[in-house]
Amino acid sequence: MRREVKTSHTAQAPLSRLMTVQELADLLQIPAKTIYAWRYKGEGPPGVSVGRHLRFRAEDVAVWLDTQVGSPSARLRTRQRRRGGVE
Repeated sequence: MRREVKTSHTAQAPLSRLMTVQELADLLQIPAKTIYAWRYKGEGPPGVSVGRHLRFRAEDVAVWLDTQVGSPSARLRTRQRRRGGVE
């Protein structure tokens, strides 16, 4: 007699492919060094550490890009907030 094994499968969206630093730099048309500088300063899109490697979710990059498209004054206010400046 065969026993059925019950597994719990939740409906989850498949994981999207993670981008490397170089792929992100190519997408943004900037040097990879800039990505690392942003990471050091706490700027740029959020990254994910996978072991010793830095990767980026396409969804996170898209959200970050949307926040960058605002007016120059909105970007200035965002920078001031990050640095603890007064508005």
